[in-house]
Amino acid sequence: MTRTWTPGTPDEALAALARTPRLLIALDFDGTASEFAVDPMSARAVPGVAAAVDRLAALPETRVAYVSGRSMQHLRIIVEHGDHSPIALAGSHGAEYWLPGAGAADPVDTPEDAALRESVWAGIAQLLAAYPGIRFERKTYGVGIHSRGADPVVAEQAFAAVDAYMAEDAPQWRRRTGNEILEFSSQTAGKDAAIARLRASFDATAVLFAGDDTTDEDALRVMGPGDLGVRVGAGETAASLRVADPTEMGELLAALADERRARRE
Repeated sequence: MTRTWTPGTPDEALAALARTPRLLIALDFDGTASEFAVDPMSARAVPGVAAAVDRLAALPETRVAYVSGRSMQHLRIIVEHGDHSPIALAGSHGAEYWLPGAGAADPVDTPEDAALRESVWAGIAQLLAAYPGIRFERKTYGVGIHSRGADPVVAEQAFAAVDAYMAEDAPQWRRRTGNEILEFSSQTAGKDAAIARLRASFDATAVLFAGDDTTDEDALRVMGPGDLGVRVGAGETAASLRVADPTEMGELLAALADERRARRE
């Protein structure tokens, strides 16, 4: 059952996270840390989230990660992520990783996948020329088709055309949908796999994961005892807690930082 968080009130779930020996906070980016932007590359974390993430990452035995469908290259730009950042990253729904002290993991790819991807990029770019307002994104392991700001009828037609193209040319690729985006990837990993890898990498004794979209539910469904799943905004969810928007997500993270710091002093 999902309950709604009330800012400014004591919360036992946050208190329990604050007490855990080694905490991992993992956040989706778009719609969770940031508001949605018509230009996807202009998205940035809202001030409250950015400030709380910095505070949490500075605490002992506390790790913060962004877990996103964005390619690693684009994720590092929007997170404003430097080579010495303490923030871990999982991009491409858990197919790419950047870990503090280790850097980027070697990508998993084959010549056959690379050749098919080049073919798909060229084919879909040509296909979408007939659909005004629809934006095409080359991802590390696939494609993203964005309809934010486009006419809904045009978006529906474009997505149907892309579905038909992919069913013919790359039927084995994983299909995902989200907030005004259709994605296909040659990698089948999901955010559940990203949480498992990050949990193991940092030997976390508890995890907070927050997300706002259908692809985040993969991770929310694998939250275990002592973990906390947070849904940002409306929609059916496996999360145990709900906040209204990224601004309120920042308030929740700040409350967690306050409590964890108090318990560490």
